[in-house]
Amino acid sequence: QVQLVESGGGSVQAGGSLRLSCAASGYTYSRYYMGWFRQAPGNEREAVAAIEPDGDITYANSAKGRFTISKDNAKSTLHLQMNTLNPEDTAMYYCAANGWVYRGKILDPGQYKFWGQGTPVTVSS
Repeated sequence: QVQLVESGGGSVQAGGSLRLSCAASGYTYSRYYMGWFRQAPGNEREAVAAIEPDGDITYANSAKGRFTISKDNAKSTLHLQMNTLNPEDTAMYYCAANGWVYRGKILDPGQYKFWGQGTPVTVSS
């Protein structure tokens, strides 16, 4: 059974940093597409960043230059380093995984079957 457990969320002031982690279990981690998504109250879930089994990375425009996604295959853990946070980054952040994703759709939440419970991020001005 696939399980994804996020951690590392919290409250920070604008300009601060947070590092999110997602511990995965129940599948061959290194062969899966993994992604970070977020959802603010009243908004649709949106992509932050995703990483392919071969290590290729895609960032949403909102994350480029500020966030870094990485994975540790040995520890089956996905990370998201978030720097220069601003209030617009306030959301619940989710880790997601799937064994395959249609080409060009790695940032589409609908491509992911497995989801964690989320970790909250609040950025105050």
